[in-house]
Amino acid sequence: MPALHQPRWYLIPVRIVLVTFLLALLAFAVSLLLGILGLVIAGRWHGLQPNLTLAYRHVALPVALVAGAIALVASSILEIRSYRQSRALAEIARASR
Repeated sequence: MPALHQPRWYLIPVRIVLVTFLLALLAFAVSLLLGILGLVIAGRWHGLQPNLTLAYRHVALPVALVAGAIALVASSILEIRSYRQSRALAEIARASR
């Protein structure tokens, strides 16, 4: 039977920040790509030269901020739930020995 380790509470904030950063970065990249494509298509449609800085300011940054906030809340809930569950399982395993 493999030995269960005691969960470490001080790793929770590290994982929360890492997951939040990665999901916000991913959301920024995808929304920037879609924003640039949308501006290029709209510029071609209207026969204008698109201002691609609008994709950063008005599309990608707000989407990344909202996605980062959602990821922060979701990862916090999931990490705390996982910590509590693994702590209970470790306690049960220790008591059964």
